[in-house]
Amino acid sequence: MGTLGPLHVRLHLKVDSSGLVTGTLDSPDQGANGISCADFRLDGEAMSFTVPAVHGSWKGTVANDGASLSGTWDQGSPTPLNFARDNFVAAAKPSPVDGIWLGTLQVGSTPLRLQLSVKSDTAGREFCAMDSLDQHAMGLECAKVVLSANDFSFDVPAVHGNWKGTLSADGNILSGVWSQGSPLPLNFTRRSVAIAAAPIAAPTYDAALAPVAAADLQSVLDRDLAEALKSGELAPGTGVGISIAVVEHGVRRVFSYGAAKQDSIFEIGSITKTFTGLVLSQMVEQGKVKFDEPVRELLPPGTVAKPAGNEITLLDLATQHSGLPRIPDNFKPADPSNPYADYGAPNLYAFVAQHGVAKPVDAGFLYSNLGFGLLGQALSVHSGLSYPALLKKEVIDPLGLKDTTVSLSPAQQIRFVEGHDEHHHPAHAWDLDALAGAGAIRSTAADMLTYLEANLHPEKLTRVAGSSAGATLSAALVQSHQLRADAMPGTRIALAWLFVDKTGDYWHNGATGGYSSYAFFNPKADYAAVVLLNTTLGSTGSFADRLGEHISQRLAGKPAISLAN
Repeated sequence: MGTLGPLHVRLHLKVDSSGLVTGTLDSPDQGANGISCADFRLDGEAMSFTVPAVHGSWKGTVANDGASLSGTWDQGSPTPLNFARDNFVAAAKPSPVDGIWLGTLQVGSTPLRLQLSVKSDTAGREFCAMDSLDQHAMGLECAKVVLSANDFSFDVPAVHGNWKGTLSADGNILSGVWSQGSPLPLNFTRRSVAIAAAPIAAPTYDAALAPVAAADLQSVLDRDLAEALKSGELAPGTGVGISIAVVEHGVRRVFSYGAAKQDSIFEIGSITKTFTGLVLSQMVEQGKVKFDEPVRELLPPGTVAKPAGNEITLLDLATQHSGLPRIPDNFKPADPSNPYADYGAPNLYAFVAQHGVAKPVDAGFLYSNLGFGLLGQALSVHSGLSYPALLKKEVIDPLGLKDTTVSLSPAQQIRFVEGHDEHHHPAHAWDLDALAGAGAIRSTAADMLTYLEANLHPEKLTRVAGSSAGATLSAALVQSHQLRADAMPGTRIALAWLFVDKTGDYWHNGATGGYSSYAFFNPKADYAAVVLLNTTLGSTGSFADRLGEHISQRLAGKPAISLAN
């Protein structure tokens, strides 16, 4: 096991009698398991291998005792990645719950198979890991694993879930309840053999074309999406619709496929974070706050005590370096189909008071919806405006955006395309309260393109009459693009926007229960695009991400990730 920034990485190695080394790589935090490794070279203590599916490679050394591997991962830029051998020693006599268990969790109309692997060590401690087989999320580590007589319980911190139940008299059934906001029955049956993780297929690529102009992109995508439109992600009967907008050297195009129209409104999910980052940049440019200002000072007096050492600043939140978890531990939605609706300011302040605002010494990049929600709430409190009102004042009005909003008007509601879950069933729209700054915005492809054009060319902005915030917007946009910290391998972060060193793209994506999105802009190449999809993430990831990356590659004249299923 090793860690790559915030990501856990597992390496599985086998050496046959001839000395041939083979292996696979797991990234459980990303739901990617069984990724094939290749090109193994082992020469004394030196070892190296490649991972073709993600265009990565590792090179390093094996410790004398074979207990660890020390080296560097390269996926565009070199990053330290060391592995330590799993030294777990199993108990001589398994406990009554040790083994493989399989259950089915019914979430609305969707059945999800959950596989549980339980083991105990020589000290009698219980350990477990959970696989969500249908979501390709494998090896989710358990915590607080407790067996007391026939009562068994465990937490799964990665998904903020908990299971509690009892072991049957014959030892073959675990009957209990899964809680992840609201309780649902979940029983497990003992199995003799684990269901293996489905291998992650390496992506395939369409041949490169000459760089595609914005005016020609739709005709290129008509061909590249042909299979998806016929029998794949965008097939008739799925209810799926997609809106795309692109600009290249000042030429704009907006078009759509499936159930969407050019003026359809979508939830943009976490692309909202880039708007929140721009609001922060605006308020800094206007002298209302400072990047290094502790977030504590913007919250209502008495919300949280001042820590003894370093504390979380506004910039820490905007660059995902606060050390805060992805979701607060008091996030317990009454309605899982609209999970953020009942998480208000009192809930957020209660979490902050309990957790504190001390900044961990080793705080690296850790993606946090909580962090950006807290940033949006803090800026709102400081301004005396609600988040929607502050967003409107600082960004929406100065840019003249007509269909970018948190709350839809009756006329806009008519154009709000229905969202879908990964199985193409209708999904509830999401309403965000205290965490609005992390993902509350709805918009159209055309409005989002106007926003991206402003990011491409802040110097060309014309001030909107009656908007005092327009005077600082150009400088605020430039400021929001400044690269401030490392993020994922090969990636750095500005204010919310992620920057790919290899391509020069600034990008962000988003997903809610019924929508997914992807936006990017490339100042050097002078192009940008946005993809809005009325379907959430699927078991193989985000189709919106794939399409967004495909468009970027077509505009750059590079081989493009295939969109065929």
